[in-house]
Amino acid sequence: MPQETCGGDAPRTDPLLYREPVRGREYWILDGALDDPFGVAQRCVTKPTWLLGSPWRAEAWPGMRAPDALTPHELAALEGRVASLLGVRRLGVVPDPGTGMTANNWVQLVGGGEGVARPHVDSAKLCTHAGVLYLHPYPPTVHCGTSFYRLKLPDGRLGGNVCPPDYDSISQIPGLREMEPGQWQEEVEVPYEFNRLLVYRSDIVHSATAYFGSAYELASKRMAIVFFWWAER
Repeated sequence: MPQETCGGDAPRTDPLLYREPVRGREYWILDGALDDPFGVAQRCVTKPTWLLGSPWRAEAWPGMRAPDALTPHELAALEGRVASLLGVRRLGVVPDPGTGMTANNWVQLVGGGEGVARPHVDSAKLCTHAGVLYLHPYPPTVHCGTSFYRLKLPDGRLGGNVCPPDYDSISQIPGLREMEPGQWQEEVEVPYEFNRLLVYRSDIVHSATAYFGSAYELASKRMAIVFFWWAER
């Protein structure tokens, strides 16, 4: 288990590493991500078939999801822009070894009563970077985007925010529960803005800040497209 952090005020017994979330290093923002965001949003919200998560099924993710949010042409154009933003050769997608499936390019709808902030990291086996594209044209608040968190240590100090490379997720670290909100302190919030793509390193602790919308009206819910990429340099 790591005995040091990468900076900050955490004691040496902190089980996580720490990197200050710096735009352009730990996370990147691409505004105006799609050429036709209203058309994509309308196409996504009218999808006929959805996979349900919590609270309806025992899933770690909330709300409802559907695949193929962007067309192959739209996805290729977006990935080209993201690769340039990250300074990498290309972005690949790694299927889950257990299912052979991937959650990349899925649209997710989550209402206000269907989920809360759940700090976590994304699987180091499946991606080096993750992304979320905000697609609700008129969110009721900007405080429903994505936040980055630091661990709260028992002595009251703030600890790390990065999963050590020896672990696939922070839930594997003894004494830590990956998505227990009371263990975490919000450090940076990236607001929700229509047609904004947020990309971040998959090993940094993050969560949707909050959700909104009615359970009975799909178009009212927080809508986002999620991506999980393997950056090839």
